Amino acid sequence: MRLPTDAEIRALHVKHAPTEEAFELVHTHCQIVCAIALRLADRAGLGVDAELVRAGSLLHDIGVYPLYGEDGRLDHAGYVRHGILGHELLRAEGLPEILCRFCSHHTGVGISREDVLRQGLPLPPRDYLAESAEEELVMFADKFHSKTDPPRFVTAGAYAAHVRRYGDDKAEAFASMCAAFGVPDLRPLAAAYGHEIV
Repeated sequence: MRLPTDAEIRALHVKHAPTEEAFELVHTHCQIVCAIALRLADRAGLGVDAELVRAGSLLHDIGVYPLYGEDGRLDHAGYVRHGILGHELLRAEGLPEILCRFCSHHTGVGISREDVLRQGLPLPPRDYLAESAEEELVMFADKFHSKTDPPRFVTAGAYAAHVRRYGDDKAEAFASMCAAFGVPDLRPLAAAYGHEIV
C-alpha cells in the first residue's frame, strides 16, 4: 500500500480548509502530533510502522474542516463528530480504510458504544477505539496539543485531570498509555512553535 506523502497530505488540507486560518490551525496541530508520535515511537522502540504513524498523524484531524460554518466559526457543540467526518472525507478521497480509521478512532482515549449511548453523543452507536499500536500512538500523541485559541501544549498531568471527568476508566486508559509510550518532553516543540505548555 502506498501512503500519501507529506506534500499530498498538505494538499488535502488546503483543498478542504475553508479558510487560511483554519488550515494553519489544523495542519499545524497535525504536524505537532506527528512530531510527538514519531519521537515517542523512536524513544520507546515500539516497532510500529513509522510511515503509517506519520500519515495517520498528519490526517487525523482533517474532519475538523467541515465543522466550520459560513461565518467562519467552528461548531464546538458538534465537535465530537470531527472524527467520523474525517473518516468520510478521506474515504471520499479514495484513501484506504487503514488511514480513514485514524480520524474516527482518535478522539479522547477512545469512545465506546456505551459512551455514545450513555452520553447521548451525536454519533452512530458503535466503538471508536484504537485497535492497532499505530492508532493508539496517534491517539495518545494528540492529547499533548490543543487547538484552543491560542493553541497550547498540554502536560500529562493536565490531560489526566481533564479526562477523569469522563470516568475513572478513561483516566486509567490514559495512565496505561503513558506507561506504554512514555510521556513526551514538550519543551523543544513549545519553543519551536511558540505555544505555551499548560
